[in-house]
Amino acid sequence: QVQLVESGGGLVQAGGSLRLSCAASGSSLSGYVLGWFRQAPGKEREFVAAIKWADRRIGYADLAKRRFTISKDDAENTVHLQIVNLNSEDTAVYYCAARLGDSVFAAMSLYDYWGRGTQVTVSS
Repeated sequence: QVQLVESGGGLVQAGGSLRLSCAASGSSLSGYVLGWFRQAPGKEREFVAAIKWADRRIGYADLAKRRFTISKDDAENTVHLQIVNLNSEDTAVYYCAARLGDSVFAAMSLYDYWGRGTQVTVSS
């Protein structure tokens, strides 16, 4: 089993930046893909980005290709999501998730482990 704890969310002004973190524990991550998802008020949860732990392959949703960067810290067993130039559409709960597998574009339903999320609110 994998336990995931997100942090780094908060209230930020439009145009600002945030770095979200997801601390993973409980299992070796070598076979896992770690992903970030978000859910805005009244909307469905959507994929943002994912990284294959073993080889650092990365996948981004179209919404994330210009302003989001996913990375990992091997020493801390942590995945980060850097977001720059935040706007009101980025207001959402951001979730970290993990799945055993290879694809960094796997469907959300294939993720086995989820954190509780961290709230990001962008003020204009």
